[in-house]
Amino acid sequence: MKVVICGAGQVGYGIAERLAAEQNDVSVIDSSPHLINVIGDQLDVRGFVGHGAHPEVLAQAGAEEADMIIAVTLYDEVNIVACQVAHSLFNVPTKVARIRSASYLQKRWQNLFSRDNMPIDVIISPEVEVGEMVLRRLALPGAVETVRFADDQVVMVGITCEGNCPVIDTPLRQLTDLFPDLGAVVVGASRNNKLFVPKSTDMLHEGDLAYVVARRDQVRRVLGIFGHEEPEASRVVIAGGGNIGLYVARALEQRQANTRIKLIESSRERAVAIADELKRSVILHGSALDQTVLDEADVGAADTMVALTNEDEVNILSSVMSKKLGCRRNLSLLNNPSYPAFAQAMGIDAFINPRAVTISKILQHVRRGRIRGVHSLQNGAAEVVEAEALETSPLVGRPLREIDLPSGIRIGAVFRNGEVLTPDGDLQIQSQDRIVIFAIADRVRQVEQMFRVSLDFF
Repeated sequence: MKVVICGAGQVGYGIAERLAAEQNDVSVIDSSPHLINVIGDQLDVRGFVGHGAHPEVLAQAGAEEADMIIAVTLYDEVNIVACQVAHSLFNVPTKVARIRSASYLQKRWQNLFSRDNMPIDVIISPEVEVGEMVLRRLALPGAVETVRFADDQVVMVGITCEGNCPVIDTPLRQLTDLFPDLGAVVVGASRNNKLFVPKSTDMLHEGDLAYVVARRDQVRRVLGIFGHEEPEASRVVIAGGGNIGLYVARALEQRQANTRIKLIESSRERAVAIADELKRSVILHGSALDQTVLDEADVGAADTMVALTNEDEVNILSSVMSKKLGCRRNLSLLNNPSYPAFAQAMGIDAFINPRAVTISKILQHVRRGRIRGVHSLQNGAAEVVEAEALETSPLVGRPLREIDLPSGIRIGAVFRNGEVLTPDGDLQIQSQDRIVIFAIADRVRQVEQMFRVSLDFF
C-alpha cells in the first residue's frame, strides 16, 4: 500500500513507523526540516519538507499513485484542505483527517465531511477518542485497559494480577472448568515486559498483565474473579481543563448524575470559561502540583484522580501526590512513549497514551480485509482486531479444533446475529461472523490474510 502522511509529529511518526515496518510505501510531509530529517534517518520512509496542503508538495510525495492520505498535522484546516486537494487533484481513494476542534464535529454540521462537500472518509478526533477511553476506565476502575468491539457487546480488558489475585498459579484450562458460563478468554499476557499468547496449560503469575476478552455483561464478574472488585468512581478529581478534561467532566455530568467532580485548571482565563460551561462541577484555579490546591479539592477523599494536563511530568507527579494524600486510584495521560513501561513503578495505577489511541483508530482503516476495529497494545507489540469472516476465509466451516492457528494468535469472541459466542473446539465460524482476535505484531499480516476477499469469491 502506498500512503502519504501529512504531519511528522508524534502521531504521524507513530503511524509511519507502523506502516513502514509492514513494508508499505510511506511518504511523510512536514513543514519542519528537523522533523523530516529525524523521521528520514530513523525510518524506512521518504520525507518531504513543505506544506501538506500544497498540490506541488503532495505531487512530489507521490499522491498521484497513493492509496491513502493521512493528514495529522497540528492544524485542522491544513488536514481538511490536504484531503480536499488529494481528492480533487489526485483522486486518492481513502482520506483520513485528524480534526481537533469541537466546532467542526457538532451534530448539526454532520454533513460537512461528506463526498458532496468535503470528501473525507475518516475523521479522527483525539480529544473524543481519548475522552471516551478515560470514561470507560472510570466505569471499570479495576481494569488498566478497556476497549469495546462488536457493537460494544464484546470488551477486552487488561487486568493486573496482584498478590491477592485468586486465579494466579492456576492453569488457564482449570479456569474454564471452574467458570464454564463466564464467557471470557485470556487471549494474551505481559510478563517482564514481554507480551505472549498463553496456552491452556500456562498459568498467570503475580505481576502479570492479563488481556481478557469477555461479553460486556460479564466484565465486572471477570474483574471480580481476578480480585478487582473496585466500585465505579463517585468522587473524581480532574487535573487539567483542556479539551480532554472538559470533555470528560461534561460527559460525567450528563451520564453519571451522582458523580461529584472537581476540576483543577492552572489558567485563570480557562478556569472561568470552564466554570461557565459546566453545571455541577467545582472548578479550582491553581496547580495540580500544589498540595494546598489538592487539599482544597479534597483529593484525599476522592475515588480517582484523573490527570489530563498537557505535561506528562505534571500528570505523573500529581497522580503520585494524590495517592499519598489518600486518593484510592489514579489515571494519567502519558504522551511520552517511553513512560508507560515505567508507569507501575512510578505509582501510576492506569494510563492512557493519546498517540496509541489515535494510531489504533487509523490502523482500522489501513488494515487490509474486512477489518471493523483495531486496538494497538504496548506500543505496537500486539493488536486486538475485529474482523468479518467471508465465505472464502480459511476459518469458515470447520470446528475450531481442526483449524491450526499460528502461534501468537488467539480468538477471543465470535459475534453472530447480535449474540456473543465464546470460542471452543466445537464452534464453527460462519460467513459474516465478526471475530475478535488477538495477535502478536508479527502475526498481524496473517490475520489480515484470513479476512481478505479471495478472487474465488467473485
